[in-house]
Amino acid sequence: MTPGPGAAPVPPTRVRRRRRGSAEGALLAGPGLLYLALFFLVPLAIVLVIAFMDRGRFGGIVWTPSLDNLARALEPVFLSVLIDSVVIAGITTLLALLIGYPAAWAIARIPARWRTLVLLLVVLPFWTSFLIRTYAWIVLLNSQGPLNGLLVGLGLIAEPLSLLYTPGAVVAGLLYAYLPLMILPLYAAIERLDPEIREAAANLGARPWTVFRTVTLPLTLPGVLIGSIFVFVPSLGNFVVPELLGGGKTVMVGNLVRDQFLKARDWPFGATLALVVVALLAILLVLQARASRAVEEGARA
Repeated sequence: MTPGPGAAPVPPTRVRRRRRGSAEGALLAGPGLLYLALFFLVPLAIVLVIAFMDRGRFGGIVWTPSLDNLARALEPVFLSVLIDSVVIAGITTLLALLIGYPAAWAIARIPARWRTLVLLLVVLPFWTSFLIRTYAWIVLLNSQGPLNGLLVGLGLIAEPLSLLYTPGAVVAGLLYAYLPLMILPLYAAIERLDPEIREAAANLGARPWTVFRTVTLPLTLPGVLIGSIFVFVPSLGNFVVPELLGGGKTVMVGNLVRDQFLKARDWPFGATLALVVVALLAILLVLQARASRAVEEGARA
């Protein structure tokens, strides 16, 4: 930008410093952008192209542009699967929030010397195989498993309950798998919260619930939104938990996409379903970004 007639010229050293900073920024961001382009944008472009092609008679892809797959994805049978998936993922996210917020609050309030250990215990399940952890839930929820045995032993039920192969079992498996992804962002948001703001609200006569509703929750809302996205997104696309804990009775969109690629050999329709999920998640991310920006602007005001 050329300075005006009355403006002081920019020193050459400052110009060189800015150029050097821009070059260093581009150099540091280059590997990440290259990785993103190769392993996200390129595959997404391939899926986008395949989604608008036709399936061959015996599988494969016929490279003829068509909108039939999009019209098929909007049929009631597939929309019902998508709606069920959104409901299950939404319930999982809500339960994770109800459990994760008090847990994150407790972690942020314990002595600092214990926080690292507790956070380590939170992420400890990620050190074991996701498949093994899911099979453990099969043992736990089985009609002859320890949970039913405990309930029968305490006299709370007369005969074992059918806990396995139900939507509730799917929600429990997803909740267990992704609960740490809710706790960690909430802990980061709560730990940064200035306690003097809450103390000021209490000194002005606000009750504890009012302090939480008007001060604590709005200031930690970015962590709530990030944690919700972290739980909702993988829950929506998961197909291992519905397959194992749902017993094939609970079909989610992840199972549908997998079956189209690996069983039906209908890659174009599978790609179309995958794009529908990606579009839904993109909308959620845009809404999350706008909500976070609104919270930040309100905090500055």
